[in-house]
Amino acid sequence: MKALIIIDVQYDFLPGGALAVNHGDEILHTINELQTQYDLVVATQDWHPRGHKSFYTSHPGKEPFEEIKLNGLDQVLWPEHCIQGTKGAEFVSGLSTNAIEAIFRKGMDKEIDSYSGFFDNGRKKSTGMGDYLKGRGVTEVAVCGVAADYCVYYTANDALDLGFKSSIIAGASKPIDLERYDRVKKDFISKSGTII
Repeated sequence: MKALIIIDVQYDFLPGGALAVNHGDEILHTINELQTQYDLVVATQDWHPRGHKSFYTSHPGKEPFEEIKLNGLDQVLWPEHCIQGTKGAEFVSGLSTNAIEAIFRKGMDKEIDSYSGFFDNGRKKSTGMGDYLKGRGVTEVAVCGVAADYCVYYTANDALDLGFKSSIIAGASKPIDLERYDRVKKDFISKSGTII
């Protein structure tokens, strides 16, 4: 069984949002069309509490996109984004949600970020998505959305680690940083992931 995993298609990640991915709105039509081609469709939703430690505003004197160590892990400091209950955290109105059977929220622990739709960055807490997909008989996943070089990549990579056949849909994903995206694609392919 094949599942489509739609990553973080939320107002704050699209043009005009707090952490906008350039041209992120251009993939909406493709993502909507893809939903009819899979046995199961799920989505992730970045869902941060106010004062999340991944926000640069939680670290006086720091600037957006600086890197620090947070609980022993490398952490990019982001602008405040996808705060629980705000418009920026909502799925964009152009995303068709009728086929989405489950939504997995991530980034809810104030102390650690969560790029992957499966785990937090320390891999200590699960979102439940892996068990859900396995329980539904899924063996193969295709991942799309934003940002391709962060949350899409980490989700697709964790899917491999969990035993799923995993691919990233390049035409339905947009990165923040093209150079980083090239690097992570090579890493993903080296682990038997595919880019389609």
